[in-house]
Amino acid sequence: MLAFHIQTNGAKAQLCNIDLPEPGDSQVCIQIKACGLNFADLLMQKGTYQDTPVAPFSLGMEVAGIVREIGNNVRHLNPGDRVAVYSGQGGLAEFGVFDADRAIAIPDSMSFEDAAAIQITYGTSHIALDHRARLRPGETLLVTGAAGGVGLTAVEIGKLMGATVIAQARGSEKLKVAQKAGADHLIDASEDLRARVQALGGADVVYDAIGGDVFKAAFRATNPEGRILPIGFAGGEVPQIPANHLLVKNLTVIGLYIGGYLKFRPQIVTDSFETLFRWHSEGRIKPHISHVLPLSEAERGLAMLRDRTATGKVVITP
Repeated sequence: MLAFHIQTNGAKAQLCNIDLPEPGDSQVCIQIKACGLNFADLLMQKGTYQDTPVAPFSLGMEVAGIVREIGNNVRHLNPGDRVAVYSGQGGLAEFGVFDADRAIAIPDSMSFEDAAAIQITYGTSHIALDHRARLRPGETLLVTGAAGGVGLTAVEIGKLMGATVIAQARGSEKLKVAQKAGADHLIDASEDLRARVQALGGADVVYDAIGGDVFKAAFRATNPEGRILPIGFAGGEVPQIPANHLLVKNLTVIGLYIGGYLKFRPQIVTDSFETLFRWHSEGRIKPHISHVLPLSEAERGLAMLRDRTATGKVVITP
């Protein structure tokens, strides 16, 4: 089968032929129909992601497809079932073998592309804002990098949860995308973020995907008893948090790594995905997919993430 494969750790991923995998007793083999790309895929190529697998492995963290074969101990799935899997790896291939307990049924109304695009970005935002930050109706949510893969979902989910949403992004086109997702106020990346947010009454919850100077400005614009979620560092600089400022304003900085829950509380992820799939069926959320590309163009898709030329999600369809 074809796969976008890393042969040795630190090597560049390449499209190549590898052996078709066989499922173990508690696994399923899935014919992959769609795989969402994530910034973490870029980090895995460099070997700097916190959960980089040991090579050889194929990139691709979130997949959707059709069950082709089941292991001897699998009872809740059958060949032909449409499923989504937060796999962590192996999605950029024609077929993949995954633990059966990670597979969730896809509603008939949901496309494979949407099922692949929803899992990590929407799951991250939903767990961050609901389970971790406890965002309440009427609070003000600031989202930085609001037109990116996770930022856009935070705008949409924050609005669904009843918050007033301030979206920060670079350029009018990206801000229009955030506005369409439900943002109440728009701030261009060229503007003084701290001043603009404070003029709007400050932020009760900050969802920051950029880091660096953007995080520093958002931190200073957070209201007393605010909660700050450092979701990612697309700007390249991991912020250093002044603990004395936390004390003065009674702030809380909240860590979140969705993959970590798969190891110690997987039900948190499963429950979130089931909620998100229900919202999708009800027409309450719809992933913004800017590009759908074939497997042969996986490198081009990753370049879009690296260069920040994509809005929302890039999905690969083997």
